[in-house]
Amino acid sequence: MIDQTLRDAGTKMDKAVEHTRDEFAAIRTGRAHPAMFAQITADYYGSPTPLQQLATFQVPEPRTVIISPFDASAKSAIERAIRDSDLGVNPTDDGKVLRVSLPELTEDRRKEYIKLAKSKAEEGRVAVRGVRRNAKQALDKAEKDSEISKDDNTGAEKRLDALTKKHVDQIDELLKGKEAELLEV
Repeated sequence: MIDQTLRDAGTKMDKAVEHTRDEFAAIRTGRAHPAMFAQITADYYGSPTPLQQLATFQVPEPRTVIISPFDASAKSAIERAIRDSDLGVNPTDDGKVLRVSLPELTEDRRKEYIKLAKSKAEEGRVAVRGVRRNAKQALDKAEKDSEISKDDNTGAEKRLDALTKKHVDQIDELLKGKEAELLEV
């Protein structure tokens, strides 16, 4: 019972850390990478569709992305979606492909992105602590229902706290890496 609760909590915490990593990948840095477009959706035949499903992304140079739509009719929708996103870039149409040139980040924009990264990290930490709270409630209920002893609950709580600290530290490391990446000129 205790091991299963802790295993479930660990799995959910891993998912929270992974989600935070994905959120960080979508924050633009000075270099181009396809993950920047992961959270952008385009209106494709009346339904919001992720750009990853509409086109391929190539990064031939550190600050250039070439987007090749699978369907030529989706090109204008992709272009509009990128222009309306919070990336602050304007794609150009080269006939068959779209080119996105990333301008150098200003210091103010870097600070804005760091602030955004910190808020995403806090969301991840809150998710991990929420999983901890739910697992703790399950353990307390098991103790109340006499399924486990008080000593077992205390030991399980210590293991749960260690698990929580490990995952929060992972999120903090991700944040530290993202901040370093954003401050790199």
